[in-house]
Amino acid sequence: MEADLDLDGTDFEIIELLIADGRRTLADIGKVVSLSAPAVRRRLDRLIELGVIRGFTAILDHEKLGRPIEAFTELRFAGKTKVADIAGIAAELPEVDEVYTTAGDPDALAHLRVRDVADLTRVIDLLRRSGRITGTKTLIVLGTETKAARAR
Repeated sequence: MEADLDLDGTDFEIIELLIADGRRTLADIGKVVSLSAPAVRRRLDRLIELGVIRGFTAILDHEKLGRPIEAFTELRFAGKTKVADIAGIAAELPEVDEVYTTAGDPDALAHLRVRDVADLTRVIDLLRRSGRITGTKTLIVLGTETKAARAR
């Protein structure tokens, strides 16, 4: 895929710098990659236009937001459930950050952020009540290591 997009080492270096700190200035990026700020802007615009960079986001401190517990719940559905229906199963639940549909067993993984174990139980019960889920298995996250955190 990289060859199709014609990306070079500087493009990948810019991407890594933005992963580490999405608020980095064009001038700062330029110093690191030996380009002017306008040249960095052109490369960044191109990466956005190509769809390599799809957006910018904030990294949140979920503990300060009152949802310190992170978990993944495996979801199993009845055999005739459509993938599109699986993906939308938790659209109304703000505690569910993302739903990943998967091939095989389980059918999906739900990424949850909750206040405490009682809240986690409540959210899992709500998912199960949909009537389409035939089974769940939940894993509570003990810690997370990200590329962005390693880069700092």
